[in-house]
Amino acid sequence: MKKKAIEKIPYLGLKKLSRKKDVKYIGITEIRIVGHERHLFLEVYRNKKESRETPLVRIVLAKKDFGTYWPEKEEWTRQKIKPDSCYGRVIWGEEHPTWEQEKKENILQSTEDLERIKKFCKANVYDKERWWEYIYEHEDDIVITARRNRKHKAYMRRQEALADRMTHTKELPEKEILDRADRLYFHNQHYLYYKKHGCWAHIACSKCGGVTDARWKSGISYESQFQSWTEEPREGHYGTCPMCGARGEYKCQGKVKGTHDKYIHLFLGQKYKENGMVIRYVEVGKKWTLGFICGDKGPEMYNASEELFGVEIARAYFEPGKKVQIDYHKHNPYTGKDFWDDCNLYGTANIPIGAGLIMSETYEEMKGTIFQYSALQEYAKNVREVNPIDYLERYSQTPQIEVLVKMGLTDVVEKLVKCYYGIVADENARRPDQFLGIRKERVKQLIRKQGDIELLETMQMEKRQNQRWTDEQVEHLTETGLRGDQVELALKYMTMQKLLNRIEKYAGCEYGSDCSRALAQIRHTATTYADYLHMRESLGYDLNNTVYQHPQNLAEEHMKMLMQADKEKEDKHLGEVAEKYPNIRHDYKKLRKKYFYEDDRYIIRPARSAEEIVMEGRMLHHCVGGAGYLNKHNTGQTHILMLRFKDTPDIPYITVEIDAKIPRILQWYGDKDKKPDEKNMQSWLNTWLMKLKTGTLTETIQSAAIA
Repeated sequence: MKKKAIEKIPYLGLKKLSRKKDVKYIGITEIRIVGHERHLFLEVYRNKKESRETPLVRIVLAKKDFGTYWPEKEEWTRQKIKPDSCYGRVIWGEEHPTWEQEKKENILQSTEDLERIKKFCKANVYDKERWWEYIYEHEDDIVITARRNRKHKAYMRRQEALADRMTHTKELPEKEILDRADRLYFHNQHYLYYKKHGCWAHIACSKCGGVTDARWKSGISYESQFQSWTEEPREGHYGTCPMCGARGEYKCQGKVKGTHDKYIHLFLGQKYKENGMVIRYVEVGKKWTLGFICGDKGPEMYNASEELFGVEIARAYFEPGKKVQIDYHKHNPYTGKDFWDDCNLYGTANIPIGAGLIMSETYEEMKGTIFQYSALQEYAKNVREVNPIDYLERYSQTPQIEVLVKMGLTDVVEKLVKCYYGIVADENARRPDQFLGIRKERVKQLIRKQGDIELLETMQMEKRQNQRWTDEQVEHLTETGLRGDQVELALKYMTMQKLLNRIEKYAGCEYGSDCSRALAQIRHTATTYADYLHMRESLGYDLNNTVYQHPQNLAEEHMKMLMQADKEKEDKHLGEVAEKYPNIRHDYKKLRKKYFYEDDRYIIRPARSAEEIVMEGRMLHHCVGGAGYLNKHNTGQTHILMLRFKDTPDIPYITVEIDAKIPRILQWYGDKDKKPDEKNMQSWLNTWLMKLKTGTLTETIQSAAIA
């Protein structure tokens, strides 16, 4: 639309005012030719003498465009004559009038104006007296058509780009992928299905598909020595097919339900265009099928087969200076055809790309591309499985990953690949110490630990607090799991070595032990000591006094501080929960008979009272002391149990929630919602739960947990 030319056209002017007092606005129309194209001009004037020369608004319509000009502001907008509102308000209305009010307040100067609008707009409206509806429908059609055209053009551009990518993508070596997958990952697995009947075995081979009978046990007849022989079929053992000689694993006919299969995922990287890369995600599967027919004595094997198949799921394209583009292989259920698309599915139905195995050809293809120095091969050797698409995407964003991989900082790279960039101090730094925010002399120590993240966080803490610790102190501090603010508070009153020594002494465990129980004890003790110091300071105690710094019994003093800190408020809260949830205390003895158990290392029992549950949650820094858990225990829906070390039964260790109706563990957590010594404690709890179900909790057994 030629807006400058339209602005030069004089206003139509209001020739006469309406005599009706309730009329606010009067519209005048005219057809003008602008740039060899017909335009409908609609000018709306206020029904006032001083507003006869200059309109409130001028709306100009063309066949495929429209514009709204505001003379007072001297500006153009794309505002339509009527916004989408339930009142149908016209754009120049000050209020939200009813439809009947609009008909009275917004009129045209003559019937010729209405006919001119109808003829130009060619729209169908429900109420023909609401003349602005014709203009709105015309404007709306223009907007919808323009939006549809933009979307169509964008779609066509995407389809052209998709076709271009497919054209420049090399052919997938399907046969080579399938053969390699069968050889390396499925190990040319064959199955020999069998069913014994006396001295004979009915055998079906998935390799050759044949079915035969063979004797596996010698007979007493003379003819038996000339009959077909095989070894005794046994489930899970390997044998030889008496028909084709293939080695296979025996599977009993009764344990097979027709079909069973296995799947693996592979990545194949290929050079794309000049120096780009395409990473292809392929799923390969092998399916073994045993066919049955209905025989005189039930189902009988009549054949067996195996099938190796593969399908390419996705392709990730990398080009210099461009974002990664991932195309997905989809299926149209209406046409029954497969096709490639440049976008994923939606919601939970999307196509995921997980970790997989990288084919060796990928590294040869990388030579001469933007990823020839990506260190993907070195990284893949140090981790079990890798998603090269994620890795290369992060490498494109952060090229320093190459150096980190080659230095052996595998754990750091794994975090970066998963987009945990909180461990990075300066993304633009080239030196690893500056990149990670640690001291230069710490790099070698971090390499020895393969980039351990907890150790890295301790080193970053050292740099932030402007401290200089020994290698041993850094490693021991990492074992404690203390946060920066906790360490900073302690160092105000003692040296690092004194802090570490006191934690070790209180815990009764040495640093560097491979015992998971010792590590859990050290971390719990360190948290307790840090919490104790914080409460001492907040309550106004002078921590320069070594008596306060180094109490003889940490657990007792910590408990005193817990009770003293905000004592009035805590007492009030404990009193409230005791009054609100009295059944917890009342049912304790009954629940103790049901759940109590101890062995040579651990003890588990129900909570004695609502107050104890609240204190448990506070000391272990989790939410068990909340109203939800208290109410469920009080009403008998679930029960809260305390699991503790037998030699320290008053120190919280693990909190367990169990279903009161069905004996099953709903959840269990230790300090800060973590699961200390998870593998062994889960095994111990499983053993306890089994004894609970069988009613043998009173029996004494050796602990299932291994330190």
